[in-house]
Amino acid sequence: MSDRQNPGHDAPKGDQSLVRRGRRVAAPPRARRRGLGQVAAAAGIIAFAALALVGPTGVSAWADSRQKLEHRETQLTELRAERDRIANRVELLDPENADPDLVGELLRNNLNVAHPDEIVVPRD
Repeated sequence: MSDRQNPGHDAPKGDQSLVRRGRRVAAPPRARRRGLGQVAAAAGIIAFAALALVGPTGVSAWADSRQKLEHRETQLTELRAERDRIANRVELLDPENADPDLVGELLRNNLNVAHPDEIVVPRD
């Protein structure tokens, strides 16, 4: 027997539709749940799109990262030049083969030592 022939007959367990006057009518709660699900899905998609634009790894963060990278590369170049300058001074101060000019300059600047025949002229 079909539901049309017996309108008072209970619907099968899996069927959640209502039977009114011999016709099936969709249950309103199911439609509401479907609508809420669609709204939730749309909200999720919008949230993911917003994070893709302004999130910590989004498009706008790429520009900031690129600018920071250029700044750090400039700093790295300056630090490498400073390291090379210091390495050169260390090489010139080798105890076995020290550069006499550099040793004299360091003695005069750091220890205020001068030869007896030198004349000291203050910068003031």
